[in-house]
Amino acid sequence: MAYESLPPLTANTEWQALTSHARDMANVHMRELFHQDPGRFSRFSLTAAGLTLDYSKNRVRDDSLAQLFALARSRQLPQRIESLFLGEQVNTTEQRPALHFALRAPANASITVDGENIMPQVQATLDRMESFVWRVRSTQWRGFSNKPFTDVVSIGIGGSFLGPKLVSASLKPYWHGRLNCHYVANIDGSDITEVLRHIDPETTLFLIQSKSFGTQETLENTKVAREWFLHNGGCEQTIGKHFVAVTANDAAAREFGIEADNIFPMWDWVGGRYSLWSAIGLPTALTIGMDNFRALLAGAQHMDRHFRTAPLEQNMPVILGLLGVWYSNFFGADTHAVLPYDHYLRGLPAHIQQLDMESNGKRVRLDGQAVDYQTGPIIWGGVGANGQHAYHQLLHQGTRLAPADFIMPLKTHNPVGDHHRILFANGLSQTQALMHGKTEDEALKEMLDAGVPPADAKALAPHKAIPGNKPSNTLLFDKTTPETLGALIALYEHKVFVQGALWDLDSFDQWGVELGKQLGKDILSQLQPDLPKAGRIKALDSSTAGLIELYRRRDSGCHDPD
Repeated sequence: MAYESLPPLTANTEWQALTSHARDMANVHMRELFHQDPGRFSRFSLTAAGLTLDYSKNRVRDDSLAQLFALARSRQLPQRIESLFLGEQVNTTEQRPALHFALRAPANASITVDGENIMPQVQATLDRMESFVWRVRSTQWRGFSNKPFTDVVSIGIGGSFLGPKLVSASLKPYWHGRLNCHYVANIDGSDITEVLRHIDPETTLFLIQSKSFGTQETLENTKVAREWFLHNGGCEQTIGKHFVAVTANDAAAREFGIEADNIFPMWDWVGGRYSLWSAIGLPTALTIGMDNFRALLAGAQHMDRHFRTAPLEQNMPVILGLLGVWYSNFFGADTHAVLPYDHYLRGLPAHIQQLDMESNGKRVRLDGQAVDYQTGPIIWGGVGANGQHAYHQLLHQGTRLAPADFIMPLKTHNPVGDHHRILFANGLSQTQALMHGKTEDEALKEMLDAGVPPADAKALAPHKAIPGNKPSNTLLFDKTTPETLGALIALYEHKVFVQGALWDLDSFDQWGVELGKQLGKDILSQLQPDLPKAGRIKALDSSTAGLIELYRRRDSGCHDPD
């Protein structure tokens, strides 16, 4: 199908029906839904690609879901899913397909861009990665002093940082015993300084991850790494032994000193936040090995197949996406919490934050017209059970509606005492408490039964009452393995696509990111210490101008030519 803008969403008959239905559901409590329907869990749960989703603790009935699926069909969601997998230009503002799924597709698949099957180059890159990873891990490739590598430093930002960092941390039990992986992204000098302070230049391999080989933060950190290397035993002739690049700008990488064989490709048809499956995942592959990296791809491929082929009513990304639309657009929820109950998955909220907010943080439809409805929610979260002693208070008794995803493995890599059983119980208790709550009468009775004086109990009861009826999804899997992690990340990628399709957005561009980069260059030129006053450009506003002058006066290397 032609990937074209649809009629205004709020004019849809299905949208208007859902608006009316949401009013009917406003006073329906999930506690009653469970009481009325003992089989609710079995009907509102499903399993795919090694993941089990329980979505029964949501403010929906069968008729609610039926109307949401009707909305999805009215927005041509099945056709849009197929457009994605057919390689059509779903990134309309840049006239590109979004083919991250090709990075984990079967080797014999045929996926074309401009009439060319891209799968041979995808497979060739995986083969090159495999050879590179084997040489480093087997100590065939060594540093300038012939010592094996002990540390890998990945320098990138955005999708070249968050995705690989998440996967590396999540799969720590699979790490090579000798290689440690470090990530540098921030332009704050403290970031790279703290990493360089603890590594040895003779045994460190740097991976430079930048499509343009010119992203400001990545380039500046790369310069620092290079100077550190050259001042600590390295030389120009040995840069090629210690620096590898993943980039589309081969010329710039070669000029830096990186050998052509050590430059891995990036493609325009993969956005940064979807690139962890490509050579951007090299730091992950080095630490967990290529067999495990290929297993990660296989897990994502299983979710891809499910997303493309399962009916909407049994489609995990579709269901999660529609529930997100239900709360964002019909219940006024501005945020969505991602709460992994697994220490290794502690980086998941940050990755989902970029994936979702950079994709669907948009204010115009595909045809350029402004939307008249809310789009992407604010994504936040943290690792359980730590959050229970912090922000869960707001989830339970605050005035804001914040749907949440609880993500929990059934088994742990580290069975210490009764820890995992307690952790799992904590996660389930939170979802139950959010759903069920505690009435004021229940709180009062509880205190009276405990012997609290009636007057004190009555005064305390309103403070102890918890309204409940707060929605959550629970995602379970056997253990955090490469396969389940691949499926989990792909699940959220597709959920984001579903919501963007319903909101009629281009989920694959990020023009809002570019303005800050553009203005940052202009401001940087005004912060140079030797810039004469006559050469200073008038700032856009008095606030920015005043802050620039404050910096210049406080900069120890700055002099005012007055």
